[in-house]
Amino acid sequence: MNLLPDEIRRKLPNLCDQEKLGAEAIAYVKYFTPDSNWSWYATEFDGRDTFFGLVDGLEKELGYFSLLELKAARGPLGLPIERDLYWSPTTLRVISPDLFGEPDGDGTL
Repeated sequence: MNLLPDEIRRKLPNLCDQEKLGAEAIAYVKYFTPDSNWSWYATEFDGRDTFFGLVDGLEKELGYFSLLELKAARGPLGLPIERDLYWSPTTLRVISPDLFGEPDGDGTL
């Protein structure tokens, strides 16, 4: 599977471009292990190898992750990481309201 097709690569902002958006930053692509509960949501990309986004594994945290490492990694049953083909770009707040809080009715916290 092509983890980063050109159409998604073109949409991903450069590293730090969404930094000021905080929880309203958009995750343009989701990766997951089909044989475990890990997911990676990419909000930015350096154009070569490094993503920034939300990692949901043992803990939920914001951080950097590598395209090469995603390609090489295997889950507990030996299955490779996949790209969610049905993913629609979504804000971090929607993906993880437990981490970022849910907005009030007027859109504020």
